[in-house]
Amino acid sequence: MKQNRREFVKNTGLLLGSSLFPYGLFAAPNAKKLNVCLVGLGNYSSVILAPALQMTKHCQLTGIVTGTPSKIPKWQKKYNIPDKNVYNYDTMRLIANNPDIDVIYIVVPTGLHAKYAIEAANTGKHVWCEKPMAKTEAECKSIIDACTKNKVKLSIGYRMQHEPNTQTVIKWANSKPYGKIKSLRAELGYNVGKPAKTWRLDSDLGGGAMYDLGVYPLNAARYTTGEEPISVIAQQMTTRPEIFTETDETTHFTLEFPSGVIAHCKTSLGKSMHELYVNCENGWYTLAPFSMYTGVKGKASDGKLLNQYIESQQAKQMDDDALAIINNTPVIVPGEDGIKDIRIVEAIYKSAKSGTKVNLL
Repeated sequence: MKQNRREFVKNTGLLLGSSLFPYGLFAAPNAKKLNVCLVGLGNYSSVILAPALQMTKHCQLTGIVTGTPSKIPKWQKKYNIPDKNVYNYDTMRLIANNPDIDVIYIVVPTGLHAKYAIEAANTGKHVWCEKPMAKTEAECKSIIDACTKNKVKLSIGYRMQHEPNTQTVIKWANSKPYGKIKSLRAELGYNVGKPAKTWRLDSDLGGGAMYDLGVYPLNAARYTTGEEPISVIAQQMTTRPEIFTETDETTHFTLEFPSGVIAHCKTSLGKSMHELYVNCENGWYTLAPFSMYTGVKGKASDGKLLNQYIESQQAKQMDDDALAIINNTPVIVPGEDGIKDIRIVEAIYKSAKSGTKVNLL
């Protein structure tokens, strides 16, 4: 019985293993590339994701969704996108009838992730959702439920978990080459100067340092320990209340893990910092910078270097996620991982407001 492309992409795939490929996955020699539609043509889509899609081996840009008509001609000309693959937010539901699109990548402000990820799932296409997954745990669950109902894969855009030096740190959570982890420090911040009025300063849309940047040190604390925290205590502040009228400029949070590991984390839109440092019984290791788009590198106390280079984290992320669809295997960062971060983010805001520790059990 013949299957159309949509049925093949959703339901079929060869589970092929080889130690030569990340996570033992690779595509069949004649496998077609997956067709990706970007929802939201802001800076990250235009400057990072669209160029990265030109570098991928297993997917390609074939569609766009935008609320700004003036952007359409430029994108069509640059990426050869036909009229039938161009949508706005009111018509994106019609992607359900378009065989030229296999994956819908949600790249709108965080506060809109749930709305459009659910709409994407309801088209029957696979869903990639940029991090953080959504504003609330309840919204995250609604995305997961929609993808489960429609039998499509869901992947969250945590690019660091696809980056090779970070993947080494993730493996060390289990192998413990420097002994038991005692504590860690994860810090990410930028001095953004005087930012223009953007959605990142809008609380309803998911702005603020914690949502925008803080999920990186939070996610890092979880994958570095291989554990889930049992409590958090947090403090939020701003030195520029005239700018950060609705959102946090800086957030400090401390996570306690079941093994006794304490993670000291910071994130800020007013101070530059960029390091993951892990203190162990028999040494230490660090990544600095630990979440830049390029140049992630580090070292360990015994002189070992973490300096594997890749040209594009986003290209690798999208290829890894495409291979999970093609081979019908688990994605590296599923919705179940994204919802765990947001549950903790909500607890961080609760702790900062109350000034007390919040238990996560």
